[in-house]
Amino acid sequence: MKYEDLKILDELREKGSITEEEYQREKAKLMSEEPAVASSGRQPLFGLTENTFLMLMHLSQFAGAIVPLAGFIIPIIMWTTQKDVNANVDLHGKNILNAIISYAIYAIVLSITIIGIPVAIVLGVLYAIFVVIATIKANNGEYWKYPFTIQFIK
Repeated sequence: MKYEDLKILDELREKGSITEEEYQREKAKLMSEEPAVASSGRQPLFGLTENTFLMLMHLSQFAGAIVPLAGFIIPIIMWTTQKDVNANVDLHGKNILNAIISYAIYAIVLSITIIGIPVAIVLGVLYAIFVVIATIKANNGEYWKYPFTIQFIK
């Protein structure tokens, strides 16, 4: 499993999803792991498998539909509490936060004009679809970058 993780890490670096510094840091973590952790494949996060945790992190963005700002706060809490424990949580958390900020900016700018309001509504529907896609991909162990996202946090 350690070699599979290294391969994934190398692919992320080649795609530009992570910096050389992040690659070296995570590679060092992988190489220094205890054999028991490496053989299990993924560290459990709050008792959840990595894929389940990542899926819930993406899905938690919909919490804002029930409690204002919860869709922003919950993913941030999940990310900040586990980003140092798991490289994939850090990667997905940054992706989610960048998407939230980017789409909020787009919505604000579009909502300023009358013509932009229908476009902002379409953007909101697209964002919901993107969250579902990212959730499914995360549950399958894949990383998927939200379209039209500005990289504020690298």
